[in-house]
Amino acid sequence: MKLFFSLLCALLLARTSSIRVNQEVDKFKHPALHLPLYHTQDSHSLQSSDKPPSFSHTLALDDNRVNFLNARLSKRNSTSSPRSSQLINEKSTNLPLNPGESLGVANYYTRIGLGTPPTYHLVVVDTGSSFSWTQCEPYATLNSPMCTSSNTCQYTASYGDQSFSVGYLSKDSLTLGSESLPSFVFGCGQDNDGLFGKSAGLVGLAKNELSMLSQLSVKYGKAFSYCLPTATPLGKIGSGGFVSFGTTSSNPGYKFTPMLSDSRDPSLYFLKISAISVSGKALSLPPSDYNVPTIIDSGTVISRLAGPVYSSLREELVKIVSSKYQMAETFSILDACFNGSSDEISAVLPSVKLLFQGGAELSLAPKNVIIEVEKGTTCLAFAGNSNLRDIAIIGNQQQQGFDVVYDIAGSRIGFASGSCS
Repeated sequence: MKLFFSLLCALLLARTSSIRVNQEVDKFKHPALHLPLYHTQDSHSLQSSDKPPSFSHTLALDDNRVNFLNARLSKRNSTSSPRSSQLINEKSTNLPLNPGESLGVANYYTRIGLGTPPTYHLVVVDTGSSFSWTQCEPYATLNSPMCTSSNTCQYTASYGDQSFSVGYLSKDSLTLGSESLPSFVFGCGQDNDGLFGKSAGLVGLAKNELSMLSQLSVKYGKAFSYCLPTATPLGKIGSGGFVSFGTTSSNPGYKFTPMLSDSRDPSLYFLKISAISVSGKALSLPPSDYNVPTIIDSGTVISRLAGPVYSSLREELVKIVSSKYQMAETFSILDACFNGSSDEISAVLPSVKLLFQGGAELSLAPKNVIIEVEKGTTCLAFAGNSNLRDIAIIGNQQQQGFDVVYDIAGSRIGFASGSCS
């Protein structure tokens, strides 16, 4: 997310420059780093009895995020480009990835440790953020909010929808699984407010020198992958989610599409949709209708498509499903809903594929196409852009259950049949 530093001292800049990836493959000799990943609805792993927020609230938060992502690209005018030609480690590391509604957010989270001995925190994992921070207790003895002779600096992370984190830049040991990494630069949040729910913070995996990805690349190379476990508003939680830092070779079934960039925000991950097919037939659209800047984002729930693309997809799917199930009222941003459970609707749902430049594809399962928003009401899990200048987004509902790899060194994104459910 957009990050403003009120003052960044020269010493910190010198330190962050040291996280640049060494160009020699033989520097990467470390074993795999693998963490489990969970969705926020997976409350069994959390020490909380609070009821998760409603799915309509989740969609409202999702709409806030999408509005901010659009604002990021419309207001920024950076001419810089992401660093390229980084080498991929031949080994990797994995972390478990978890769904997270009970944290009060609609994203995925994992557990990290900070300090020696480590104190563990549940943190949201976000490919759209460039900075990592965790909540710290405010201390009256902290230096004033400026860089001082003792090299204390303040940060302000702004998320555009009035969410924010303000605190002090810190450097400490990071523990991920069994791995301990010294000198990790992160934010020690003193004042945090917004869409973070009960999570202890956030780790950023965007393309930025201060992101967790860039700092881990010193040991593991500049590549990561994940599998997002399935989650529904009705509490059906998948398993086996993970985020992995390192090699791209663990799944031989990957098909790749070029990783594109946009000078307005080079930290985000762009790609190009070339077509969408229903029942094996491409939508009857000119190629120009797909020419919208498109990002893939772990923190957006519902995919947003260019207006003409969404209208065509909606028309085809409604025509088939409504022949057996009556349409229901719209639900928040979802305007194609039916009276029927997800299991019932799945039985008549045609095959849907997202096709990408270069031959990569996502052959969507019913769980990626529809979502049961409340008992007996199921909606298409897509939405359209009302403004043709808005970006398109591949959200996490469509990514669930797939292995997705971000090969920054090779400037490509890959998809494969998933290793989580």
